[in-house]
Amino acid sequence: MKACEHARNVDENLAPNTSGCEECEKEGTEWVALRMCLSCGHVGCCDSSVGLHATKHFQKTSHPVMIALPDKSWKWCYVDKNYTR
Repeated sequence: MKACEHARNVDENLAPNTSGCEECEKEGTEWVALRMCLSCGHVGCCDSSVGLHATKHFQKTSHPVMIALPDKSWKWCYVDKNYTR
């Protein structure tokens, strides 16, 4: 993992807005894994899920960094297209 300037401006202690993918819960669909936006706390499903809601959230908002839930074991920067710390 490399250092990322976008990751400097995020709060890793941010609480998730929901316990599951916000859009999947509204649509009644299932997800594979969850990702949380470190700019606003939005919880979306991963790219292995049908909805791709975490990526769609980035495309809509330009919020650059997300973290894997529930263990927060890694972060991804959509701008740099790389894992980050």
